[in-house]
Amino acid sequence: MPEIKVLIVDDIPNTREDIKRLLYFEEDIAVIGEASNGQEAVNLATSLSPDVVLMDINMPQMDGIQATEIIANQCPTVSIIIISIQGEQEYLRRAMAAGAREYLVKPFSSNELADTIRRVNETSKKRLSLMGLQSQASARLKVSKGKIIPFFCTKGGVGKTTLASNLAVCLAQSSKKKVVLVDLDLQGGDVCVMLNISTRGTIADLAQETDRLDTGLLDSYLVPHISGVKILPAPASPEQAELVTLERVEELLRLLQENFDYVLVDTSPLYNDINLATLDAASQILVIANQDLPCLKHVKISLEILHTLGHSDKVKLIINCAGSEGGIKLSDLEKSLNSTAYAVIPADDKVIRNSINRGLPVVMAQPGSKVGEAIADLASKLDGSKQKANQAEYSHSPVSTKRSIIGRFFNF
Repeated sequence: MPEIKVLIVDDIPNTREDIKRLLYFEEDIAVIGEASNGQEAVNLATSLSPDVVLMDINMPQMDGIQATEIIANQCPTVSIIIISIQGEQEYLRRAMAAGAREYLVKPFSSNELADTIRRVNETSKKRLSLMGLQSQASARLKVSKGKIIPFFCTKGGVGKTTLASNLAVCLAQSSKKKVVLVDLDLQGGDVCVMLNISTRGTIADLAQETDRLDTGLLDSYLVPHISGVKILPAPASPEQAELVTLERVEELLRLLQENFDYVLVDTSPLYNDINLATLDAASQILVIANQDLPCLKHVKISLEILHTLGHSDKVKLIINCAGSEGGIKLSDLEKSLNSTAYAVIPADDKVIRNSINRGLPVVMAQPGSKVGEAIADLASKLDGSKQKANQAEYSHSPVSTKRSIIGRFFNF
């Protein structure tokens, strides 16, 4: 049974936290996002497509009644439950006239809230089925093609998963667009650990489904994160990687591209058929590098192979953990690779380690840190909200420079 996706709208952070706690143990209900005012609610309802919106009335910028009316008109598949301390008949009448399906007066118990959500959602599904809107809603989801962005490096330990998880969260929160993160490191994926989420199904389970892969089946396997990101987890154990076929992955990427604005893919450090197919389908390829010699060797070979495959125009070189003590100078690294860094993410072991151990992305836990700001800047560049300067496109044109020890070692 698919989870009921809930969006919480209230201008008081403590109230939103209280509601999340009330729903924490409800296995069939998942909170996929939060908004602090009516305008944010309208934006998130459009981008996240929740099943139910829990809407406060008295909020800044745009109140809950106005937001309810807009969402009811723009998103007919979304059901709205008004939650308010105001229990007067006039508020109830205005809420229902705006398109709300139910009205809950604060405070309420966890059972009252969960039962109301289930009842409203069930009624809405029946109503939509009778009206024939379900198929229309599915068709609307497939209007545009999203961007497939794999994170790639054939050397492990470069922070690829950490960066992919943080960038996915940052894109979802800053752009308000639909973002999915696919863990294609089939034998050792750690995205679920990074984001502290539990799973009931993985890409391996999805690959074994005999039914035709469609939006409904796919959505039942996507795990919602509180940031708004959807996650398709890696197999639970390494031996299950064999269950995921190339054909299934190609089919999956096509469907995800039809339904999401951004499809971020955390790849394995291998040149296998699945990774090559992902790189072929990519809009941009983020090649992750550190400032050490072994990684430099791997990245140089990767850039040559990607050039041979005709992917040079997609490549964006990302220098991760930059500024680490004893690392290769950034200018030397760029000259050696004949490529300019598209983004530079600074090193901060304490911030990163704390984030990983808490299962809370840096961009949420410490957005004001240098790492958090650098990732936010990268998200802005990828989303086109900042001018894309210093793009990292691999070129085979020679770079005139005195050969350093790095150049002599690798014969650059």
